[in-house]
Amino acid sequence: MPWEVHQHKGLNLPQIGWWLDAQRAQSRCFISHAHSDHIGPHREIVATRATASLMRLRMAGKRVETILEYNQPWTADFGCEFRLHPAGHIFGSAMLEARSEHGTLLYTGDFKLRPSLAAETCATPRADVLIMETTFGLPKYAFPPDAEIEHQIVDFCRSALADQVTPVLYAYSLGKTQELLQIVGRAGLPVMIHAHGYRLTQRYAELGMKLPPFKELDLHHHAGHVVIAPPMTGATEPLTWINPKRTAVATGWAIDGGAKYQYGCDAAFPLSDHADYPDLLAFVDRVQPKLVYTVHGFAKEFASTLRARGIEAWALGQQNQMDLGLG
Repeated sequence: MPWEVHQHKGLNLPQIGWWLDAQRAQSRCFISHAHSDHIGPHREIVATRATASLMRLRMAGKRVETILEYNQPWTADFGCEFRLHPAGHIFGSAMLEARSEHGTLLYTGDFKLRPSLAAETCATPRADVLIMETTFGLPKYAFPPDAEIEHQIVDFCRSALADQVTPVLYAYSLGKTQELLQIVGRAGLPVMIHAHGYRLTQRYAELGMKLPPFKELDLHHHAGHVVIAPPMTGATEPLTWINPKRTAVATGWAIDGGAKYQYGCDAAFPLSDHADYPDLLAFVDRVQPKLVYTVHGFAKEFASTLRARGIEAWALGQQNQMDLGLG
């Protein structure tokens, strides 16, 4: 019998009794990484050491933790063998390879195929069934070369500092903040990090990631520093006390062109910790699956693209329209 995959507030593999990145409490769940939309108060989890450690900072409570190194085999329920592989999304992020009588299944979680300055390099193991995220699953989402993006970010910061203005880079506290630190810190620029990201960046260092020097954002001594902070939305306090400042947001959605207006910034840079459209296609080519399930973002559109390329593919949790010619 082939793999069964169900979706409801996370993904479920009913044949072995395990969930994947569920947000509601479950008895057993694989956690691909510690972003808030991929974790929940589960009784038992499987994760990498870094993900489990970061998860403890973000979600209180006791849980049974099975910590696996990359490519370390572990036998789960019903004789299914688990192995974790680097996903390239954030530090410690992992894909799950599950081998059983149903065949080989690979679940990507969030992933980034091109190398990252703040994550392990993504692996591409082969699998019969692939469950993949497709956040940027349209052709228009093709990111510029990393070196070009990094150069633009550093130039933005240097220009602001030369004008005696504080450059503020808005990015998620976990993952993107640490990547920005690597970019501007390696360029020799002094960095201060908002409290939300400072604690997580300290944990990165404790877990063994080599980082440039950084300080916690200081009310009185931020001048002359690059400031990295989470987007000022929701409950996050606006940085009105930093004045003058020049702001930019780091997000893959900068490709759309309206990101700087959406975030109220002076600039937007398409720095992403997800795979872009060409890398989504390249990933499928390397894994060589017989069946693909797509989730997140443009899942239905990317599944249709794969079917047009001769690969059976379906968007989980969505109505899939069959691709029929006009005859």
